[in-house]
Amino acid sequence: MKILVMGGTRFVGRPLVAHLLAAGHELTLFTRGKNPVPNNVESLVGDRNDDEALAQLQGRRFDVIVDSSGRECADTRRVIDRTGAPNHRLVYVSSAGVYANSDLWPLDEDAPLDPSSRHAGKAETEAWMRQQGIAFTSFRPTYIVGPGNYNPIERWFFDRLSHDRPIPIPGDGSTITQLGHVNDLAMAMARSIEVEAACNRIYNCSGNQGVTFAGLVAAAARACGKEPESVELRSFTIEGLDGKARKAFPLRLSHFLTDTHRVRRELAWEPAFDLEATLADSWKNDWVSQPSPDPDFSADEALIRRAP
Repeated sequence: MKILVMGGTRFVGRPLVAHLLAAGHELTLFTRGKNPVPNNVESLVGDRNDDEALAQLQGRRFDVIVDSSGRECADTRRVIDRTGAPNHRLVYVSSAGVYANSDLWPLDEDAPLDPSSRHAGKAETEAWMRQQGIAFTSFRPTYIVGPGNYNPIERWFFDRLSHDRPIPIPGDGSTITQLGHVNDLAMAMARSIEVEAACNRIYNCSGNQGVTFAGLVAAAARACGKEPESVELRSFTIEGLDGKARKAFPLRLSHFLTDTHRVRRELAWEPAFDLEATLADSWKNDWVSQPSPDPDFSADEALIRRAP
């Protein structure tokens, strides 16, 4: 199939492009030109917010469009205005951040949405595609990690562990979160193109299990070759803090866990990486090769002063 990938040279895009090429698809990548494009792949360079750059897509037709970088509905609409709807499918990277807070966990794909979420534009894009009759498959990951991650998630823990720093942790560390490996998400996205049941479906897509914050620190410590018992945890109270801000602490301060049964059942997909393998891969193939040169731990002190 002829596939347009909006992005494709960073984080999720790299393994996705590798899977699509291995399957024999003909790829066109629209990127800002900051990273190399694989051989035998058409490269269009420009900013997707620039009308002149998007003019390169005018009148082009594709079987599949993969949008892994759109945040607002207008981002995707501006592409479709130039290419028309894809002949087969639009594959979209949404976010589990679209869901509202809940007392029931894990969240399935029908859980209520949060219209004030910073990811609300992604939910609006899903609704627009359905309204327009555009065949689509959308993926809602929680926290995707792995080599190339430009969001400071696992690196936040690795920086502190490698410098023998105490780890600030919300409350008693029992809050549950969920991570998934970037290659597993990419594999599910590539597979969805071949599965008719995935048409007009939304999928939660992350690791199969949740983990407590304390368990996450322990798993990160093992990835670094440290004994979890040697790591000092410093509890802080979350009262008065924005639970979704992710400023001083890299994860939202409330439970964040989704049900992945739909994607596993309909795509016959299972994550290749469990939590331990995910963190070990990030440590070995990301942090070790590019250690943080001068980590800033100044925000930790403010958290630690919030001891319960």
